[in-house]
Amino acid sequence: MRRAALFLLLTGLLANGQELHWENGYDQSLDFNCPAGQSISYIKSQHDNHHEDRMWEFGCKDTFDSGADCFVSPYVNDFDQTFTYECPPHHIITGMSSYHSNKHEDRRWQFYCCRSNSHCTANCEWTTYVNWFDELFHWTVPNQNYLVGAESYHENKHEDRRWKYKYCSKVQC
Repeated sequence: MRRAALFLLLTGLLANGQELHWENGYDQSLDFNCPAGQSISYIKSQHDNHHEDRMWEFGCKDTFDSGADCFVSPYVNDFDQTFTYECPPHHIITGMSSYHSNKHEDRRWQFYCCRSNSHCTANCEWTTYVNWFDELFHWTVPNQNYLVGAESYHENKHEDRRWKYKYCSKVQC
């Protein structure tokens, strides 16, 4: 009996610890940027039908060995609209920012892009859609590759988005 209680207690603590990694709450703004010299290594997102929104979690990996030139994009979509965004050539996504509208049950998105003078991107590919509507997803940038773009469409029936990502390898310029 004590072992079962201890197991449930530890499971609860671990589950609560997982929740601490979300970068935003439902219906709240999101503004995530990796530490200097790093870029996004994974994206995890959970949809909630009650809030008709997603919470987001990101991981980062070492990317730039010297100073990087960075900027944030303008908003790439209006509510309920499809978008395809790619950082300019040889730039890598280091963060994402968005805000939620309860009226539209959707988000507008911006992306942080950086580049280093010593590296270029090459051999780029788009994923297929990484999620279905209303589901948790966890997508990891393939090893030796870097995130450079995102594509998404919104469906009012589900009040959710499906996502594709573009990634490239990094080569000497």
